Amino acid sequence: MGLKKRSKVSAEFSMSSLTDIIFLLLIFFMLTSSLVSPNALNLKLPGSSKTKVADTSKIDDVRITKKGNYYLNGKRIAVSDLEKALSRRAARQKSKLNITISPDKGATTEDVVAVMDIAMRYDINGILSTESYE
Repeated sequence: MGLKKRSKVSAEFSMSSLTDIIFLLLIFFMLTSSLVSPNALNLKLPGSSKTKVADTSKIDDVRITKKGNYYLNGKRIAVSDLEKALSRRAARQKSKLNITISPDKGATTEDVVAVMDIAMRYDINGILSTESYE
């Protein structure tokens, strides 16, 4: 008697194990994303307000050339001296000090961020200008 056992291969796919893995990955990424704190600058975006507009003649200008030279109100200055000068001006100012940061077209991001970092440390309003001096 030649009885053969027929084994049928099921063509169905069980989605339960796949959904378990997807939920575990989702939980993992949700937990790890809340632990990571971004190291970024706190930028103030322009908006409308009823505050007084600062007099533009009193705003100091920090210019950055593409060679990495810094100029405060047209006079060349080193980064360490720039920090000292801005800290003195911020201490003398009754209200918050305002400066414009004017990088040349080829200025590096590191140089611009260095000035923005100084402004953040001394609670100075920095206005990034896109004006080109070339």
